[in-house]
Amino acid sequence: MHIEPGVVDGAKMYLSYATAAGSAGIALKLAADDLKSHSLPSFVARAVLATVGTFICFEILPHFAVGVSEVHLILGTTLLLILGAGPAAVGLAAGLLVQGLFFAPSDLPMFTVNVTTLLFPLFLVHALARRIIPAHQPYVDLGYAEVLKLSFAFQGGIVAWVAFWALYGQGASVLGDVASFGAAYMLVVIVEPLADLAALAGAKALRGLQGRGIVVNRLHNPA
Repeated sequence: MHIEPGVVDGAKMYLSYATAAGSAGIALKLAADDLKSHSLPSFVARAVLATVGTFICFEILPHFAVGVSEVHLILGTTLLLILGAGPAAVGLAAGLLVQGLFFAPSDLPMFTVNVTTLLFPLFLVHALARRIIPAHQPYVDLGYAEVLKLSFAFQGGIVAWVAFWALYGQGASVLGDVASFGAAYMLVVIVEPLADLAALAGAKALRGLQGRGIVVNRLHNPA
């Protein structure tokens, strides 16, 4: 979902500054909520894990350019379910920043565009999870249908934001490129729920992680 440099530029970038600032505010609120039930070392450890996971998705796992952006397997839903919404938000932003600073400096001018594209779908998944997952159900007990809804919300949100930025920046001339990107991303929508379920199955088998501060409490416990 790395939107190519130049797709949005000039004065139009000011909107991305505002949306990125808004996403930072929501992320701080989620971090504060997390710290009500987890220690600070636990939060930091999970944020670091989320950063590493994000970096691996962006820089190491296969990815390819399609239309106005790149197609990545980001696993945002996995990060949220395993590590919590606050650490996942910090990790997504930090992983994107680390990649830009040290491996893809040409992407840095688009950081505010791309971080918005990552974080608002994560916030959507967080809100949806609170709505569809019963309070008594630990995340490790989620089924395919529930995980599919969450993954579809995350990936669909990314496609929607990429489409918005492309059309906002370049107008209707990029409709074909946007359609190509959306079609390619359907592969991610198919694969990510399976990855989410595999991660949850692994977490369920490793209940010894509970209480060690490296996974979110809700992973193995009711809300």
